[in-house]
Amino acid sequence: MTPPPPRLRFAPSPTGYLHVGGARTALFNWLWARKTGGKFLLRIEDTDKARSTDESTAAIFHGLDWLGLDWDEDVVFQGANVAHHKADAERLVANGSAYRDFTTVAELERLRAEADTRKVPFRFDRRLAGWTPQQIEEKLAAGEPYTIRFRVPEGTTAWDDLVHDRIAFDNRDIEDFIILRSDGTPIYNLAVVSDDIAMGITIVMRGDDHISNTPKQILLYQALGAPLPQFAHVPMIHGSDGKKLSKRRDAAAVGDWEFKGILPTAMANFLALLGWSPGHDLEVMMPEELLAHFSLDRLHKKAAIFDAQKLEWMNGQHLSRRPLSEVLPRVTDALIRHEVATAERLAADPAWTAHLVDQLRVRARTVEEVVTQAKPYLLDEIEYDKDAVAKSLLKDRAASADILSATRDALVNAPAWTAEALEPALRTLAESRGLAAGKIFTPLRVAVTGLSVSPGIFDVLTLIGRDRSLERIARTLDMLATTA
Repeated sequence: MTPPPPRLRFAPSPTGYLHVGGARTALFNWLWARKTGGKFLLRIEDTDKARSTDESTAAIFHGLDWLGLDWDEDVVFQGANVAHHKADAERLVANGSAYRDFTTVAELERLRAEADTRKVPFRFDRRLAGWTPQQIEEKLAAGEPYTIRFRVPEGTTAWDDLVHDRIAFDNRDIEDFIILRSDGTPIYNLAVVSDDIAMGITIVMRGDDHISNTPKQILLYQALGAPLPQFAHVPMIHGSDGKKLSKRRDAAAVGDWEFKGILPTAMANFLALLGWSPGHDLEVMMPEELLAHFSLDRLHKKAAIFDAQKLEWMNGQHLSRRPLSEVLPRVTDALIRHEVATAERLAADPAWTAHLVDQLRVRARTVEEVVTQAKPYLLDEIEYDKDAVAKSLLKDRAASADILSATRDALVNAPAWTAEALEPALRTLAESRGLAAGKIFTPLRVAVTGLSVSPGIFDVLTLIGRDRSLERIARTLDMLATTA
């Protein structure tokens, strides 16, 4: 009999930005759901009302949408399920798997202080809660507050992890843990298990920092009489210094990279390789390739390193390979945001705008770099790169001025301002002077763009236009004529 398609979930807490580690976990879940015809579900774990915010929830939605990670079924908000969590806790009390603990906060603090004095770790002794049924009824009638603790059985709790193989915990190392607070709200482990059972989750794929929670959750599944899901604990992501990613040290938010001009397909490609490998030395993969190659058996056990330079390199590959129709709106949005051009200016000649972006994207690693390279074509006043000017024009002012003056004359006398007319005019000039074409093109490029790198010089001239190109050459000649 064919097993039913898997059901996986991503369950972030809305207490901040969408972390790249969380996004990577969501991506793995999404890929496996889509690969197997299963379901990818989203649960917002907002039981911490003091720290959960609507802004964080919106950021999570936006980040997933930006990455193209669509979810099936309605979003589950954990905070709406507290009554169900509490009912599950009471079920565990009723079947003897949990008990009410009336130990006061003051008493627990005293016991912890005594343990500190003896320099031993504090461990809750269930004999502290060994009240008789009559005593429990009296405490309940008196309205005394209580928590509910899970009664950890003897033995070993083990599972076959899809990443780490067999993992086992001795139950003696797990104290009777609280599952319901005295205010009736659930502790994380109970809420997660209760919700995963209700949502029919069959694979729990998450960071390996949750491994220590898994034996407690398995015990709760068993006590509630529910089938166990499969567990897959993926490696953590570290910064280049080998430490856990930090918002202060690293750009740890997905939104940071969106703002820096990373394409979502590149981000997904990069994140997928942090803890997984397709083999065959594959690195740059478009979404359809990523989906085709993804498998759980190639997930890694060791922590992955977030290499920002590798991400930018990969983004450059996606910038040049993705359809122009996909890249163009992201670049135009950035051009408008940075006030390099108005929406009206870009829309006035859409073919010209598309051609400009198509020419620039192959030499950029990020959308922001495309914006920088686009300035000479969209702004009347440009900034000249000091290094480019020094290397290409100032080493020999007289020679540079002579070449640029001859270049200007050749351009003025060209029969038309098209690449087909300008190229033979400049190449003929180079031949007449016995120069390599680059000796003509390089100073011209710096004169009209202010940069040392650009598309082909004839595309540059036609994109900038005749009047502005000649005016910039004249300005450069004036600069060269002044004393150093």
